[in-house]
Amino acid sequence: MNVFKKAYCRIYQNIFHMALPFLPYRNPSIERHLSAVPGILKKEGVGKPLIVTDLNLSRLGYITPVKNELIMAGLDFAVFDGAFPNPTVGLAKSAHDVYMDKGCDSIIALGGGSPMDLAKAVGIMEARPDKPLSSMGGILKVRKKLPLLIAVPTTAGTGSETTLAAVLIDDETRHKFAVNDFPLIPKYAILDQAMVHSVPELTAVTTGLDALTHAVEAYIGGSTTRLTREASERAVFLIFRNLEAAAAHSSANAEGAMLAAAHYAGRAFTRSYVGYVHALSHALSGAYDLPHGWTNAVLLPIVLRRYGSVINKKLAALSLCAGLGSNGDDMDVLAEKFISAIERINRKYGIPDHIDAIRDEDIKMLAGYADKEANPLYPVPVLWGRKELEKIYKDIQGR
Repeated sequence: MNVFKKAYCRIYQNIFHMALPFLPYRNPSIERHLSAVPGILKKEGVGKPLIVTDLNLSRLGYITPVKNELIMAGLDFAVFDGAFPNPTVGLAKSAHDVYMDKGCDSIIALGGGSPMDLAKAVGIMEARPDKPLSSMGGILKVRKKLPLLIAVPTTAGTGSETTLAAVLIDDETRHKFAVNDFPLIPKYAILDQAMVHSVPELTAVTTGLDALTHAVEAYIGGSTTRLTREASERAVFLIFRNLEAAAAHSSANAEGAMLAAAHYAGRAFTRSYVGYVHALSHALSGAYDLPHGWTNAVLLPIVLRRYGSVINKKLAALSLCAGLGSNGDDMDVLAEKFISAIERINRKYGIPDHIDAIRDEDIKMLAGYADKEANPLYPVPVLWGRKELEKIYKDIQGR
């Protein structure tokens, strides 16, 4: 990256950092059981939610307890269970058509990041019928209140129940873009441990590593605050102590702790942003329909090593949070322990250090998308341009 673009990126990021205390961030109200949903709807003066989920969750019965709570309370509802990984603008339109046709007045997002993104997209389309959804990528373009949104995560990873982002794919270009604005933060989050109890082991691991990526990227970037640092540290503390037990479903406490970790990590990155792991990952999952948590898991240790010693002081602090050393240890040693611990988790669960799907002819396109997403917004510890991003893609092709 040339010196002029670097200067522009840092000025842009510094302006946003200075503005942080004045921006209308908020945290969702948290409930711990699905039984709270009918009371929330009645309190908010709405009575017919659209439940947005995916077909797999619907078939596996995750939607049943939500329906039962609404039925017992005498509340009507509609269902859109067509969400799929990496949702598209066209899919959002289909979901919004159901919202309109059924006369809904609120939204319940049930699932992981994809149903959450889709539910937010429905809200955006309802709030801004004058704007094509594909034109809303970027920051602060919604600017209008969404219908009541209640988020019920069924994975402990994305933290979408507390973030201001909806990530979607343009149907024609396959470009993955993020809509970022404060009205997208759900008003309520239901962190019910029972909803994550049956998640397959690898999914639980990769979504947990997604949460870890949120916490780490928020922490090592240049736009942290005391509150976001504390949230990241808390998330790292919980993840390293509970991820494997939660993935094995050997401890209900561990499952609940991972839900909390994902939530803390979401609070951190929605204010302090992510970094090149996410930018590189979004381009990959958009182009090849790969699971976002999995691509993050592959990329996290690779990108951390590529940053070099500039992040070692912060990684050392996270290493202590993770319980990987003690205060008397050398900073560089602690940083290495942190990255090595992530690599150990990846090896244990068969997560590779390369991605075979990457095609030579796609690398310039992928790097272009990653560059456009990250620069100038993400306050990364080291700035990279398209050539550096192309090199990372080439290095992880696996051949």
